[in-house]
Formats: sequence, structure tokens, C-alpha cells
Amino acid sequence: MLSETLRKLIDLLPDKPGVYLMKDKDDKIIYIGKAKLLSRRVSQYFLRPQSGKVAAMVSHVDHFETIVLKTDKEAFILEQNLIQTHYPRYNIMLMDDSHYPYIALKKGNDPYLKIARSAKEKGYFYFGPFPGGSHAKEVLNLLNTIYPTRKCRTIPKKPCLYYSLGQCLGPCINRIDPSVTSALYDKIKAFLGGDTSSEKAKIKKRMEEAVESLNYELAEECKKTLDAIEHVTAKQTVELAMENADFDVVSFAERESYMAIAILTYRGGVLLGKNVHVVARFDTIEEQVLDLLEQYYSSHDAPKLIVGRVDSIRQLEEELDGVKVLIPKEGRYLDMVHLSELNARSELDSHFASARLHDDNLALLEELASLLGLEEPPFRIELFDNSHFNGDSPVAGMVCYINGEPAKKMYRRYHLSKDDAGDDYHSMVEVVTRRYSRLKEEGSSYPDLILTDGGITQVHATMEALNRIEVDIPVFGLYKNDKHQTEGLIDTNGKTYPLERKSRLFFLLMRMQDEVHRYAITFHKEARGKKMIKSILDDIEGLGEKRKELLRTHYPTLEEMMMASEEELSQILPKEVAKNVYDRLHKEE
Repeated sequence: MLSETLRKLIDLLPDKPGVYLMKDKDDKIIYIGKAKLLSRRVSQYFLRPQSGKVAAMVSHVDHFETIVLKTDKEAFILEQNLIQTHYPRYNIMLMDDSHYPYIALKKGNDPYLKIARSAKEKGYFYFGPFPGGSHAKEVLNLLNTIYPTRKCRTIPKKPCLYYSLGQCLGPCINRIDPSVTSALYDKIKAFLGGDTSSEKAKIKKRMEEAVESLNYELAEECKKTLDAIEHVTAKQTVELAMENADFDVVSFAERESYMAIAILTYRGGVLLGKNVHVVARFDTIEEQVLDLLEQYYSSHDAPKLIVGRVDSIRQLEEELDGVKVLIPKEGRYLDMVHLSELNARSELDSHFASARLHDDNLALLEELASLLGLEEPPFRIELFDNSHFNGDSPVAGMVCYINGEPAKKMYRRYHLSKDDAGDDYHSMVEVVTRRYSRLKEEGSSYPDLILTDGGITQVHATMEALNRIEVDIPVFGLYKNDKHQTEGLIDTNGKTYPLERKSRLFFLLMRMQDEVHRYAITFHKEARGKKMIKSILDDIEGLGEKRKELLRTHYPTLEEMMMASEEELSQILPKEVAKNVYDRLHKEE
């Protein structure tokens, strides 16, 4: 039965596009959506019979707010921004943020190649995407071998070894004629477009001349380059599709209260791969497919054409610039939709056969809530861990899990005060105080649960910080036995909640614990490495701040710098300074 508050709010809904925010009795946002007509869309939640997770969400709605906008596109952008800000518990989020890589060729008079994860940065020509990072790197290395592109990440003040070998035009010392770079761009573009015949002919001729002059070393290098070209081009021409077009094919499959959405990615006529996500049914198929695709393309490059058999995806033409939608009725595109549906059904069947996917995490969170006596499942969990080396370079890491999956965009790193370095208790007080004071000042939402790694001591430290800033969040710690093995959870009163070591809940919590430990340790190593580099490079004759920065750019870690030979260092430093640096590094080794 509708409350009087909800009834009044429904009567006031406008006949305009916008975003709606469903809130519970504690004024916490639990779901965010968008609508062409707010009046029709929002009222459907309360005036129609619902089932499954929609019914669960509606049962927790105490009131809602709306934001009226001028267009559907504005509503789409705002919805995505709000979801990424608040992470509501009932919004289904695609946590996979992987991208197919591109090769980026710098525009202008300075030819430089790099691997990029999107094609959005201005100032580059883009080629790809490629099926994977290793393939893109193979192609990049091959191009840098064949063509005189700049190899240095930043332009040095003196020419490097590549210039002396004729493998770089030397923009550091030469004013390069635009016609030279234009011709070089054309050659690289032709090569990446599949026209490798002229380059192969040149390399083959050079190999034959090397054999005639008994320069077998050069001949062997030429042979390796020819083999590399054959290997790369063979990969590029697998499974050609619709006349070298760029398009995505989307489809869905449903079973009981779940659905799978499949996206097959074709670029340059090549099927690069698929993305399939299995989620709980939370809406009509039309609306949910559109919602998931909007979310997917908010973090992935959209092609010029999207092919599918769901009418609602036509709306993507309005929301994504330059995108066309095709609903095929026959022909090869329809065959590809059927292939996409086959992948969606297969993934959905695998999901039901597996016990370790996303929806099982939700069930495990309900189990965790029952174990700890929480009123609601902890859909958002934050974990902390500190790291230092005998009090040196103290840091902390915070990782966040949404619906049992890592939300890496919400991870945070902290440099800690040196006053309490080595004091784990006060380090925890500091990091928790800083984290939740910030959220309190911003008016941001808090997690449903905080987990610490360190037993009752760290639980008390966390509670001291929360009480100090007057923030109320449930806190539990992961405690270990006398063999230093994690055994269960412990609350602020010292009550323990043992876990069955073979249970799925135990393994879920272990994955979280391992992740926060990895994150904190990695940050500590990075911070300590930078500190060590800084101290080792101090007081070296001829090494000023600019040259130090140049070294750190080329060798981000101490390990990489230690591996550099004196000759390699002399490519970016004067010979005498390079010798001084090399001697200092290996004296301190």
C-alpha cells in the first residue's frame, strides 16, 4: 500500500525528461534512473505489480527526488555521473573497465608512437583497436624498428643511440622538413592499413645485399624483421567481416530472473572479441538492455554502427555522437546478431552452472549480514591496510567493494604522518579520520561496512576515529589464529565470528583481504622506491634537478635504473655525469 508521501510525490511528477533518485527512510540513495517522461516511468514502479529485485527495491523506497532536464541526452549524462558518484545498491554496474588498445601516432613534426587505451586524446592518429595489448606491442615494436620514429618518451637535449643508428630523425637537434614527416606518416598509415609489400621488398633487398657482402649479422636481423611482418599481418587478416567496417553487434538472453547482454566487437572487419555481462533482471528487457549499453559506452569507444534486435537501442543515436543503429531483418548482419545471441545464451548457461559469479556475491553479502547481525546486506564495503618498513615511508591503502566486486575507481592511497610511523594503531586512526572527515564534508555517502586487517586493535583504532568525527558505520576486523591464518571476524566488543575455511564467504573475504594488502604494499614500494631514488641521486656532480627529472622519467623505479648500463645512461646524460650516476648506483647496491 502506497504511503501518503509517495502518493503526493507521484501526483507532482512532471511530463518531462529527467533523472530520478529513489531514497530509503535514512535518505540514502538506493537507485538512480532516467526517463523520457518522468511521470510515466517513475509511477510505474508503484502503480504496477513488481517482482524480484524491482519489488525488493520498491519495498525500501521511502521517497524520491527528480531532476528535470531539457533532453534525453542530458538525462543520460547526469544519470551516469550520479551512479559513479553514489554507487546505489540497486543499480547494476558493469565493473569490467577493460578496453581494446590502439596504436597512436603523434601528429605534427615529431613522429612518435605509443599504445593508447582509447582514441579520445587529441593530437594523434589512431589505428586499431587491436585484439590485445601484446599484439599492439608487437606491432609498435615492429614499426619502431622499420621507421625512424622518436623512441624517447621525452625529447632529450642531445641525440640518442637510435639517431646514430639511423632509427630516429633526431627532433632533439634537427629542424625536420614537414615533407619528410608527411611521407613518414603516409608510410606508417599504409603499413597499418595492410600494405606491407613495399617495406618487405626493401628489407628483402637489404638482406640479399648483406649476404653478398658476408654481413651475416645484418642479414639475420633483416630476416627477423621479415618474419615479424609476416607474423603481425597474419594476425591482422583473421576472420574478415563486412567490408572492413567498424561496428558492434549486441544481443541478450534471459532465463528465470537473470539476463545476459553480449557485445561482439568488430573493427576494420575483424572480430576482436566479446564482452558478456550476466546481471539480475531489474527492468523490462528493452529498458535494461538500453541502460547497460549506455553504461558500457560511457567508458568504451563507440563505433559508427551498432547492430541489434532490440528497438530501444535506437535511442543510442540521440545519446552517442555520430552513431547509427541498425535493426537487421535479413542478411549477414542478422547472422551476426544470431551469433551474439548464441554467446549470450552460452554465458547465461555457464552462469547457472557456476557458483562464483556476481549474483552469488550478493547472496554471500546477505549471508555476511546475517552472520554479523546487520540490518541490511553490506553492498558497499571499504577495507584499510597500512604499510611501512621499520617506520620508513608509512602509507595506507583503502579499497572499496560494490556488490562483492572491486570498484577500483573508488580506491584511495594515503601518505601517513611520520610522527606515528611504525605505530599501526595511530596510523589507522589517522587514515580513517581523513577518509570519513572528507566524505562528511562533501556530503558523500558512507559504506555499509568497514573491515580492518589486524584484529581487535585495529577495530578499536577505527572506532576511535569514527567517534572523534561523529560518523556511524559498522566496523569489524579480520582476526588471525596463532598460526597467523585468518580465522574469522571480530567486533568492537571482542566477540568473534569464526568462518568455515572452505566456505564461499570465507574465500570472498580472503579476496578482499588480499586485494587491500596488495594495494597498500604496492603503494609502499612505489613511495619507498621514489624516496630511495631521490636520496641516491643527491650530491652527484653534474646532476641537477632537470637531469634528475629526466632520469626519473626514463627509469621510474630504482630497479629499472639499476639495470641501466653506463652506455645506456650516457644516451640521456653527458658521459662524465652518466659515469658518476652509474658508480653511485652500484656503490649503494
